[in-house]
Amino acid sequence: MTDSRHPSWVQLDREKLHCLAHPMRSRLLAALRADGPSTSAKLARRLGTNTGASSYHLRELADVGLVHEVQDMGTARERWWAPSHQMTTFSEADFFDDPDDRAAVDWLMAHHLRATTRWREEWLAARHTWSEEWVRASTTSDHLLELTPAQLAAMNADLEAVVERYRTEGPAADGEVQQVLVLVDGFPAREVSL
Repeated sequence: MTDSRHPSWVQLDREKLHCLAHPMRSRLLAALRADGPSTSAKLARRLGTNTGASSYHLRELADVGLVHEVQDMGTARERWWAPSHQMTTFSEADFFDDPDDRAAVDWLMAHHLRATTRWREEWLAARHTWSEEWVRASTTSDHLLELTPAQLAAMNADLEAVVERYRTEGPAADGEVQQVLVLVDGFPAREVSL
């Protein structure tokens, strides 16, 4: 189901959640979002797998509406695929009641944690290879606030709205354009480990 507040987002239902809780499918969707439309053969090379596996998993993603075939690209032998949405979101609270759903949520959240940790480590290792302008524009920060659940939800919604505004506006007409990772986490902590 498309998120009515953000048409480029999809809210995961049970079917989409279980489909996406798979390493190859999560990586395929991420590659399509990062690199744009592609074929199963190109995606297989990008992800270090075989075309048959990538083709199968693309069809599985398409069956639940997470990707779609691009009709005006390719040939009868070469199918092009694109993400159906630019962002996937879900509320873990929607999946509390079923152990299989919770297992899928746990897998997705652990996969996301591993990916974001890898991205942060890659930035740490490569930041000296970027121009001073990019380094100055970048940030890594953490904030410890005292909030109610309603305030946390409101703050997270505000942050998402800012990111969505920049996504919708697209890149400025002047200046160097690069993909930029924006990682935002907001959650309660009983005690901050140091």
